[in-house]
Amino acid sequence: MITASAPGKVYLFGEHAVVYGEPAVPCAIERRATVAVEERSDGRLRVEAEDLSLDGFTVEYGETAGESPDVDVSPDLVEAAVGYVDAAVAQAREAADAPEAGLDITIESEIPLGAGLGSSAAVTVAGIAAATRELGVELATTEVAERAYRAEHEVQEGQASRADTFCSATGGAVRVEGENCRSIDAPDLPFVIGFDGGAGNTGRLVSGVRELRERYPFAADTVGTVGDLVRQGERALVEGNVEELGTLMDFNHGLLSALGVSSRSLDRMVWAARDAGAYGAKLTGAGGGGCIVALDPTDETETALRFTPGCEEGFRAALDDQGVRVE
Repeated sequence: MITASAPGKVYLFGEHAVVYGEPAVPCAIERRATVAVEERSDGRLRVEAEDLSLDGFTVEYGETAGESPDVDVSPDLVEAAVGYVDAAVAQAREAADAPEAGLDITIESEIPLGAGLGSSAAVTVAGIAAATRELGVELATTEVAERAYRAEHEVQEGQASRADTFCSATGGAVRVEGENCRSIDAPDLPFVIGFDGGAGNTGRLVSGVRELRERYPFAADTVGTVGDLVRQGERALVEGNVEELGTLMDFNHGLLSALGVSSRSLDRMVWAARDAGAYGAKLTGAGGGGCIVALDPTDETETALRFTPGCEEGFRAALDDQGVRVE
């Protein structure tokens, strides 16, 4: 049996705009998804999932056309929890030239599902790394990232970017613009995260931005402005100018709100962080619910979030310089 883990992430800047070729800067955080894989001889898949914002479940299924997991949870949750696993397994089988390999897969995660912290990317990256190792193939980190992107691209029906999977595979802060992905230097940023206990529908939110962008020229301009902001933010990051980073995060949140991807709970948490003296705060990920990220070296924002209506949890999350690793 092989076990691998990969980190979640927050976006300093650039979510949604990155889908249209604009740059984005996600940063890996020290919350991880762990996937253990053991080969089995009957060609079937067995998936046991824990801590994915679900009550936990186990499903077993094979490769018969149209066959799907038989489990007593909603179809949407099954799709969210198992779809990325299926795509990761397909990539691992292809890489190992083992199209009929059966696998026992156990997933544990510290990352809330669908909350904007890169849970699906972390599970996909860790799953591919563990499954290929179990099947006798060791992939370079860059190939793990590429195959994880292909898996997300398939599940998200062509609307995924390389940002989440590349960041989870390599760790640290990264810059993604189209197919150009690279690590960048970053100081030890004082991340504070607020979580409203919910999850946005990534596909619907991405489609909503796409519709606005196609309907209104100024919405397309807004997406381009996010890209300009990311370029300015990258300079501030290299300089270690945390105050400037915070100001630009505030701008980015405003632009994302204008594109319709914020929510009342996310806005409440953003304003609580700002009122507590954070350098800046914004939603992270697709939006619609989930998480915000703030920059604050003091305890004030974390305290304020605990007393904010709609905030289920506030916590610190250090930058994680390690990407995917075999445990």
